[in-house]
Amino acid sequence: MITIEGKSVFSGVEIGKLYYFSKKKAEILQQIIEDVDAEMARYYQARETAVEQLEGLFTKALNEVGESNSLIFQIHQMMLMDDDYNEAIENLVRNEKNNVEYAVQKTAEDFSAMFAAMDDEYMQARAADVKDISNRILTILSGGDDGGFVMDEPGIVAASDLAPSETIQLDKSKVLGFATQFGSSNSHTAILARTMAIPAVISLGESLTEEMNGHMAIIDGYTGVLYVDPDEETLKTMTAKREESLREKAELEALIGQDNVTKSGRKINVYANIGSIDDANSAMACDAGGVGLFRSEFLYLDSRDFPTEEAQFAAYKAAAQIMDGRKVIIRTLDLGADKQVDYFNLGKEDNPALGYRAIRICLTQPEIFKTQLRALYRAAAYGNIAIMFPMIISVKEIHRIKEIITEVKEELRREGKKFREDVELGVMIETPASVMISRDLAKEVDFFSVGTNDLTQYTLAIDRQNEKLDSFYDSHHPAVLAMIKMAADNAHAEGKWIGICGELGADTTLTQTFVDMGIDELSVSPGMVLRVRRQVRECE
Repeated sequence: MITIEGKSVFSGVEIGKLYYFSKKKAEILQQIIEDVDAEMARYYQARETAVEQLEGLFTKALNEVGESNSLIFQIHQMMLMDDDYNEAIENLVRNEKNNVEYAVQKTAEDFSAMFAAMDDEYMQARAADVKDISNRILTILSGGDDGGFVMDEPGIVAASDLAPSETIQLDKSKVLGFATQFGSSNSHTAILARTMAIPAVISLGESLTEEMNGHMAIIDGYTGVLYVDPDEETLKTMTAKREESLREKAELEALIGQDNVTKSGRKINVYANIGSIDDANSAMACDAGGVGLFRSEFLYLDSRDFPTEEAQFAAYKAAAQIMDGRKVIIRTLDLGADKQVDYFNLGKEDNPALGYRAIRICLTQPEIFKTQLRALYRAAAYGNIAIMFPMIISVKEIHRIKEIITEVKEELRREGKKFREDVELGVMIETPASVMISRDLAKEVDFFSVGTNDLTQYTLAIDRQNEKLDSFYDSHHPAVLAMIKMAADNAHAEGKWIGICGELGADTTLTQTFVDMGIDELSVSPGMVLRVRRQVRECE
C-alpha cells in the first residue's frame, strides 16, 4: 500500500480505480526561420482555430456546468488576444527568427512562471490557464487534436493538474473524485470538485505517478490522503468511513429546501461566502439563502490593470442573476495587507495589516471607488444586490461614502444609465473601533456583517499571518465574543440586522452562542451551508 498526503479541497471518501489523465507533450525544437511573415501567418491561423474551439467548449460547458463555470472559456479567448502575450510571441519570431512553436512554448513558460511567482493564490492558479491556451495552440500547429479521456467505469481522476478544457472532456457521471500532483484551492479542479460536491485532494506531489493508472485507490477528502493499492485493513476502515460520509451527505441533502429555523421558531439566514462568479453556482447548489460576502477583489487580482466599469458590471450582474433573486452582498474592494496588486503601487509597509488597505484606498483614490460603485449600482437593477464596506472605523467615513454615492447616482442619471436607487448599505464590523461606535454606525447603515478573522486579529493584537503566534490566537476568546455581542445589541437597538461572514460563522460549536446573541445571519463557505443549517435547526 502506498500512502500519499496532500491538501484537501473538498471532503468525502471514495473508493475506485485510478484513471490518470495523461497529457500528450510534443517535443518542441528551437529552429531558425527565414520567412517570418509566413511563420506569423501560421500562428494567426492557429490562434483563430483555437478561438473557434474555445467557443465550442463554452457552449458545451454552458449546457453541462452552467453559465458561471463556462465563463473560463470566454476568458481563455480573451487571453489569446492579450497584447502582451501576442507581442512576446511576435518578438521571438520576428526579431529573433524563432519558429512559432518555440515562441509559443517559451512565452507560455515565461508567463506561467510570472503568475506562479505571485504571492496571491488566485493569481498563482492562472499559471495553468496560460499553459492551457498555449498547449491548445501547439496542438493545432502540430496537426493534432485534443484526444479523448475514456473512463469505462466510475473512478478517481488523477493528473498533474487539470485545465478547464480537460475537465470539460470528463464524463461527470463517472468521476468519483480528483487527485492531483499540483494545483491550488483556486484551481479549476478544486472549483469543479466543489461544484460537483465530490472529494478532491491536491498537492500530492510527484509521489502520484502515471504508473498508478488502473490501480485501486481510496481518496479521503477529510484528511487529504490518497491510498493506492490499499491493504485489507485500510480498505475495511475506509469503507466504513465512506458509508458514514454518504449517510451524512444524504442527511444534509435532505435539508435542501428546509428552513433555517431554531426549535423555538426563530429564523436565522444562512448565506454563502463566495470569491468569484464560479462560486455562485456552488452557493445555489447547496441551497444558500443568499450571498453574505462576495469578495469583489478577485476582479482586481485577476487583472493586470484596473478592471473597467463594464467588466465589473458584467461580473456583479452575473452573480445576481445566478442567485435568482436571493440577496447578494458585495464587499467593496479589500486590497492591501496580504492582498497586494502591483498596479495599485501600494508600496511596502512595516505593518500592512494596520496600513493602507480596503476603504482607506477607496476614500483616498475616489476615482477607483466610483468605478466600482457605478458598476454595483447598475448591476443592482438586475438582482437583489447589497453593498458593504470593509475596515470602517468612523462615522465620518460613512458620511464621505454617502457623498460619493450621491455623486455616482447623479452621474448615472445624467448619462441615462439604468441603475437601482435603494441599494442596502452595510459595514463590516472588524475593528474594535467599529464595535465601540456601533450604535452610531447603526444609525447610518442598513446592516452589519462581522468579519471575525480581522476582528480577532485586531482585538487580540495578533497577526493572523504569523505562524509563530498560532498557539496564542484564540477566535473563541471572551473578548472577541463580547465584541460581537456588543455590536449585535447596538444593531438591534437601532432596528438593524447583523450577520457574521468570517470563519467563525462556520464554527458549529458556536452556533448556539450566536443564536443567543441575536445574530440574524451566518455566512459560510458553500460546503458548510447545510451543516450550519442542521446546527441552527438543533438550537434551542
